[in-house]
Amino acid sequence: MRKPRDFDSELKALADKAKALKERRVRHLGELVIATGGDTLEPDVLAGALLNAASSNDSTIKEGWRARGAAFFQGKAVDQGRANNKPDRDRAGDRGEAPA
Repeated sequence: MRKPRDFDSELKALADKAKALKERRVRHLGELVIATGGDTLEPDVLAGALLNAASSNDSTIKEGWRARGAAFFQGKAVDQGRANNKPDRDRAGDRGEAPA
Protein backbone atom coordinates (compact mmCIF):
# COMPACT_ATOMS: atom_id res chain seq x y z
CA MET A 1 0.00 0.00 0.00
CA ARG A 2 1.27 3.46 -0.92
CA LYS A 3 1.88 6.11 1.66
CA PRO A 4 -0.60 9.00 1.30
CA ARG A 5 0.84 12.35 0.21
CA ASP A 6 0.77 15.24 2.61
CA PHE A 7 -0.62 17.92 0.35
CA ASP A 8 -0.68 20.53 3.10
CA SER A 9 3.05 20.30 3.72
CA GLU A 10 3.77 20.29 -0.02
CA LEU A 11 1.66 23.42 -0.51
CA LYS A 12 3.36 25.12 2.43
CA ALA A 13 6.79 24.25 0.99
CA LEU A 14 5.78 25.70 -2.40
CA ALA A 15 4.41 28.85 -0.76
CA ASP A 16 7.63 29.28 1.21
CA LYS A 17 9.68 28.85 -1.96
CA ALA A 18 7.54 31.39 -3.84
CA LYS A 19 7.93 33.87 -0.97
CA ALA A 20 11.70 33.41 -0.94
CA LEU A 21 11.88 33.94 -4.72
CA LYS A 22 9.78 37.11 -4.45
CA GLU A 23 11.98 38.46 -1.64
CA ARG A 24 15.11 37.71 -3.69
CA ARG A 25 13.64 39.51 -6.70
CA VAL A 26 12.81 42.59 -4.61
CA ARG A 27 16.31 42.57 -3.11
CA HIS A 28 17.92 42.34 -6.57
CA LEU A 29 15.78 45.21 -7.87
CA GLY A 30 16.84 47.32 -4.90
CA GLU A 31 20.49 46.49 -5.55
CA LEU A 32 20.02 47.48 -9.20
CA VAL A 33 18.52 50.84 -8.23
CA ILE A 34 21.47 51.52 -5.92
CA ALA A 35 24.08 50.35 -8.46
CA THR A 36 22.67 52.62 -11.17
CA GLY A 37 22.50 55.66 -8.89
CA GLY A 38 18.72 55.64 -8.77
CA ASP A 39 18.83 55.92 -4.99
CA THR A 40 19.93 59.55 -5.38
CA LEU A 41 16.63 60.41 -7.08
CA GLU A 42 13.52 61.38 -5.21
CA PRO A 43 11.12 58.43 -5.01
CA ASP A 44 8.44 60.16 -7.09
CA VAL A 45 10.98 60.97 -9.83
CA LEU A 46 12.21 57.38 -9.90
CA ALA A 47 8.65 56.04 -9.96
CA GLY A 48 7.75 58.40 -12.80
CA ALA A 49 10.78 57.35 -14.84
CA LEU A 50 9.98 53.67 -14.34
CA LEU A 51 6.32 54.20 -15.22
CA ASN A 52 7.37 56.04 -18.38
CA ALA A 53 9.73 53.23 -19.34
CA ALA A 54 7.13 50.56 -18.65
CA SER A 55 4.46 52.28 -20.74
CA SER A 56 6.71 53.25 -23.66
CA ASN A 57 5.87 51.62 -26.98
CA ASP A 58 8.71 53.18 -28.98
CA SER A 59 10.98 50.29 -29.99
CA THR A 60 13.93 52.55 -30.89
CA ILE A 61 13.92 54.14 -27.44
CA LYS A 62 13.63 50.74 -25.77
CA GLU A 63 16.51 49.43 -27.89
CA GLY A 64 18.67 52.35 -26.76
CA TRP A 65 17.79 51.60 -23.13
CA ARG A 66 18.52 47.91 -23.67
CA ALA A 67 21.93 48.68 -25.17
CA ARG A 68 22.81 50.99 -22.28
CA GLY A 69 21.64 48.39 -19.77
CA ALA A 70 23.66 45.65 -21.43
CA ALA A 71 26.73 47.88 -21.42
CA PHE A 72 26.13 48.63 -17.72
CA PHE A 73 26.03 44.94 -16.87
CA GLN A 74 29.19 44.35 -18.91
CA GLY A 75 30.94 47.15 -17.02
CA LYS A 76 31.30 49.42 -20.04
CA ALA A 77 30.68 53.16 -20.05
CA VAL A 78 28.21 54.29 -22.69
CA ASP A 79 28.19 57.79 -24.10
CA GLN A 80 24.76 59.39 -23.67
CA GLY A 81 24.73 60.62 -27.28
CA ARG A 82 25.48 57.19 -28.69
CA ALA A 83 22.91 55.55 -26.45
CA ASN A 84 20.28 57.80 -28.01
CA ASN A 85 21.64 57.04 -31.50
CA LYS A 86 22.46 60.71 -32.03
CA PRO A 87 25.96 61.98 -32.69
CA ASP A 88 27.30 64.49 -30.16
CA ARG A 89 27.52 67.22 -32.79
CA ASP A 90 23.79 66.90 -33.55
CA ARG A 91 22.89 67.21 -29.87
CA ALA A 92 25.12 70.30 -29.50
CA GLY A 93 23.77 71.75 -32.75
CA ASP A 94 20.20 71.45 -31.49
CA ARG A 95 21.03 73.89 -28.70
CA GLY A 96 22.94 76.26 -30.96
CA GLU A 97 26.27 75.36 -29.37
CA ALA A 98 29.50 74.31 -30.99
CA PRO A 99 30.36 70.63 -30.61
CA ALA A 100 32.97 69.79 -28.02
